[in-house]
Amino acid sequence: MTVFEETDRLFTDLDVVRIRKLVETLVPETLSDRLDDCEAVPSRQIPGDVVTMNSRVLIRDHATGQETSFTLGYPNRGAIERGLVSVLSPLGSSLLGLRVGSDFSWRTPDGAQRSATLESILFQPEANGDFVS
Repeated sequence: MTVFEETDRLFTDLDVVRIRKLVETLVPETLSDRLDDCEAVPSRQIPGDVVTMNSRVLIRDHATGQETSFTLGYPNRGAIERGLVSVLSPLGSSLLGLRVGSDFSWRTPDGAQRSATLESILFQPEANGDFVS
């Protein structure tokens, strides 16, 4: 029996280029940078005013004054029609780790710059004793 080593994998150069482009499209560079630069704390130590995965948030758009609420989720867990925004979207990735009262900005699919204020966290799993969501 041959022992498989990670370094034994072979990819075509075209596959590598295509997959890298796909990854760049799916994972915003800013999110990757934020993960590299963040301070990670145990779930039980996260303050209740910080956006975590599966948090339901209320934001106020700076341009329109409109308030919108949604849940920050993983990509395959639902759709915007059900009130879920993916953490891999520009809006979702701009919110992760923010505190209530923070101003933030993101780019829309058409390239427009938008900004809003995180008004409140309506639900945070960790604040409700759920440390495994």
